[in-house]
Amino acid sequence: MATDPPKVTETRRPQIYPVLTAVELKRIDHFGTRRRYGDGDFLARTGQESPGMSVMLSGKIVILRHDGLGHISPIVEMGPGEFAAELAELSGQPAMVDVRAIGDVETLLIPPDGLRALMVAEAELGERLMRALILRRVYLIESNAAGPILVGELTLPDMIRLQGFLTRNGQPYSVIDPERDPDAAQMIARLSPDPEDYPLAVCPDGTVLRNPSEQELALCIGLLDQSDELRVYDIAIVGAGPAGLSTAVYAASEGLQVLVVETRAFGGQAGASNRIENYLGFPTGITGQALTARAFVQAQKFGAQFVIPLTVARLDCSGGLEKPMSLETDDGWRVQARTVVIASGARYRKLALPNLEQFQNRGIWYWASPIEAKLCTSAEVVIVGGGNSAGQAAVFLAAHAAKVWILVRGKGLAETMSRYLIDRIEAAPNIEVLSETEIVELIGSEQEGLQRVRWRTKPGDADTVRPVRHVFLFLGAAPATEWLTDCGIDVDRTGFIRTGTDVEAPCPDRPPTAHETNVQGVFAVGDVRYCSVKRVGAAIGEGANVVAEVHGLLERLNAAE
Repeated sequence: MATDPPKVTETRRPQIYPVLTAVELKRIDHFGTRRRYGDGDFLARTGQESPGMSVMLSGKIVILRHDGLGHISPIVEMGPGEFAAELAELSGQPAMVDVRAIGDVETLLIPPDGLRALMVAEAELGERLMRALILRRVYLIESNAAGPILVGELTLPDMIRLQGFLTRNGQPYSVIDPERDPDAAQMIARLSPDPEDYPLAVCPDGTVLRNPSEQELALCIGLLDQSDELRVYDIAIVGAGPAGLSTAVYAASEGLQVLVVETRAFGGQAGASNRIENYLGFPTGITGQALTARAFVQAQKFGAQFVIPLTVARLDCSGGLEKPMSLETDDGWRVQARTVVIASGARYRKLALPNLEQFQNRGIWYWASPIEAKLCTSAEVVIVGGGNSAGQAAVFLAAHAAKVWILVRGKGLAETMSRYLIDRIEAAPNIEVLSETEIVELIGSEQEGLQRVRWRTKPGDADTVRPVRHVFLFLGAAPATEWLTDCGIDVDRTGFIRTGTDVEAPCPDRPPTAHETNVQGVFAVGDVRYCSVKRVGAAIGEGANVVAEVHGLLERLNAAE
């Protein structure tokens, strides 16, 4: 009988709760200030702004889970040499847990900027601290010990939408069934929600949202902070896929003031990949979520700021280089930057079927995560596409579904998919590849979702109808560049951004750099760039390279001032 894998607290407890020595405490003393608390005082409160990392000098504290329904339960007690913090204290998010004093307590309070400085200045100790912060977040996710509570049936399309958003952004949460949980039942009786109000989201402070958007949920948990502070960044990065994350890491590590704006979740399309096995340095493979989550935390360690989820609607570069450029999001929020790196990737292509949108989150999916895989247990599924993303999804879903059909328009997979994935697909007994095949009809209803799929193999062949309730589309992507129109950025006929030798030099006294657009100060990297190599490794390399180009431009601008 299969058993659940051991929890992180069972296998890595010494790494989660390290104890600092007297020598180490002395080394970090100048990064913070000493604070005293009395018995029962709170050092941090769930959902409120966290003051930073509290390092215990004397006394004891208890870490408490405190959810939006008022449930309070202990997680762990800590004594001298231990510290209360997780990733929220690194990024400046609200506290995920309560921290309360047991008796008289003295601590060294290190604010988020001090914590980031400590990790850079004290490499060996910083590595231990970072590992602990990451593993503590993993614990909160595994144990459902923090974050919002989602209330509703697991198969609700909007429940899947919100779970996907929180999961891909590395946020802990829990789910309860209103028919089984008495607290949820009482809350529902009080609120009297209509069917369209589900799922409900209970924020850590007790606020209840009715079927919220991702942006509303992000504001509720403190993931999104749209500050009104007027600030000009050295570099604004649009998109947090591999190219954008790479740019953020290298730019922030070199001392630039960095802001990253992302539409949905860090990682982009790569973040949804179940296993990347041809990326340098990971011989056993790594999930896209794990790879990009490390880059996300790494960028925050160096001080990069993230705004998720917001969509950039307009770039104003009318002021030339005399004034900062301005990015405006779809809700009217503005930010200014001296340079802009466009790493917005591309949006998923869709099937040209009239009722496709009807089955969005009701059987039509654009990535395959464990959330979707649970819905496919012992069922037939269809994957449309012949690239590596389709192959990775097929291998992953084959472990859950009874049958996986891969439909490709071409004559096979050899021209579009890596050999190792083709070999794995051929070895799987429940995966079948149908070449020169297209879906011609989706059959179902608004209430029941997708029920059946009709496909056609070669023109003139008989149609096949199968009882398929889940279709995964991996048809490539089209560039998301409509928002650049007002700025006059040069794009090709399909919308990909031209750079380097493909554009007219933005400055008459020098040729354009490799990732520079026709507008000086605006660069493009990753999948959104014309003729880029659509690989994670290539995107990361472009992100590193563009930072050198940005540095060169900023140096010229500073010299001219």
